[in-house]
Amino acid sequence: MPSSSLGIFSALLAALTWGGADYLGGFAARRLKAFQVLLLVALAGLAAMLLLTLIAGETWLSPPGLLYSALAGICGSLGITALYRGLTLGNTAFVAPLSAVIGATTPVLFEFVRGNPPESTQLAGFVLALSGIWLVSRTASEHAVHRFTGWPLALIAGLGFGGFFVLIAQVPDESVFMPLVVVKSVTILLALAVLGLRRDGLPSVRHNPVALSAGLLDVAGNVLYLLASQWTRLDVAAVLASMSPAVVVLLARIFTHEAITRWQWMGVAVCISSVVLITI
Repeated sequence: MPSSSLGIFSALLAALTWGGADYLGGFAARRLKAFQVLLLVALAGLAAMLLLTLIAGETWLSPPGLLYSALAGICGSLGITALYRGLTLGNTAFVAPLSAVIGATTPVLFEFVRGNPPESTQLAGFVLALSGIWLVSRTASEHAVHRFTGWPLALIAGLGFGGFFVLIAQVPDESVFMPLVVVKSVTILLALAVLGLRRDGLPSVRHNPVALSAGLLDVAGNVLYLLASQWTRLDVAAVLASMSPAVVVLLARIFTHEAITRWQWMGVAVCISSVVLITI
């Protein structure tokens, strides 16, 4: 299988695993606070990455690799923080899709700026994919009176996610697991800081297996995305991996029998159609 095909397949698997992580994380957040879930997710991911780093025999990162990994961790953490804050404003139907679309668009613009534009068919696929991500995240509250509430936080969240996509792909080292050790360490520090400022208690590791499972899926998505960014174009990897909202919607339909709107079904279909254009 050509490297580009491996990259596309890896990016789609990243979307699948990230979607599963988001679904489980949301389920865990029904009984825990958002940053308690974030801490457990990051702890599980860090434990898995440390183990895989030892098994693979990866060494410590070079200074540029450490810098890019730390910056990616900061961006990812900033994105998650802004998203969680934005979702508390009661306008999920606007904040969530806007942050996802901005996050997926950032690597596309990055490739344009550095003189590596996509093929016309890929560009059409990107437009379809971003439209599908938006549609699949729509809910019945889309037409609320304050429909644009939270747009600054959605912008910050999207740029944070986009920065993670771009920066983690710039790590010059051949390591796969060590960069994510740094990313998860930064996330843990952020979560602990927020929990401390809010004086929220630390969550129990033993009694929250759902959040830990979300952490394992999340870090699997990180690994798959990092590999995809090495095997294919950065913008292709980022846009395909950003289709995780479609996975969340389908999982919610299958396991908790949540209703799916016509717009969401259309979004799933548009996402699938975009894959064809991106990969031809």
